[in-house]
Amino acid sequence: MTIEALLLSIAMAVAAGLTGCFAVMRRMALAADPLSHVALPGIGVALALHIHPVFGAVTMLFFGALLVWAVEDRTRATTETVIGVVFSAALAAGSLMTSGENLIEALLGGGGAGALGWAEIMFGFAAAGAIISFLVSYRNSLIVMLVSSDVARTAGINVRRLNLFYLQMFALTIALGLRYLGVLLMGALIIIPAATAKRLARNLDGMLRLAVMLAVLATLLGSWMAVWLHRETGPMIVTVSAAIFFISLLRRPS
Repeated sequence: MTIEALLLSIAMAVAAGLTGCFAVMRRMALAADPLSHVALPGIGVALALHIHPVFGAVTMLFFGALLVWAVEDRTRATTETVIGVVFSAALAAGSLMTSGENLIEALLGGGGAGALGWAEIMFGFAAAGAIISFLVSYRNSLIVMLVSSDVARTAGINVRRLNLFYLQMFALTIALGLRYLGVLLMGALIIIPAATAKRLARNLDGMLRLAVMLAVLATLLGSWMAVWLHRETGPMIVTVSAAIFFISLLRRPS
């Protein structure tokens, strides 16, 4: 693994850890999986047009997050419900548009960190920077919105716009890890470290720090074990992350 790929994987893990904390607190733990499915049609279109699959996935994920926001705002249904209803069909649509090795790579990753091009590396760092900057800058506003939307509005927070921005960052986080973990597994890296941190941390600041540390640990250890055992990187990273979660269950919540 090159230095650039190593640093990019760490940046991806940091973004996933932070995003996951707010997703868990928003009760979106199951939303990452169906939302990630919408990347598949974008990958299929990108391959048909002979452009990089990641950029097709990003475009579709942004569109998907925008659609979730619009439907949620109109129907007042929960985010998780809207995502589940609207995007379960995206997996089938993407499977019809993508076939063979391209489908397997899209689902489970495995593109290989060493095969990253400069355009993809630059996009990855820019995306990770945008996600981390947004979550750090709007951390307090997001917390107030979690407590009560009415209180947030009273405090002068534009709840609709902030919710849209968070969903877009959530989608961008999924896109950021598709090369490493694929459509089916990236949601796990977003949710599992955050869920583990929620069990172990005493406060929100501790949860954010611990989720980032666990996501980075799982990514680095999983990548190393994948090389050592000659396995795909994505499933190994998620396996390590899940193992850490189950180990955390041995400790009783304080």
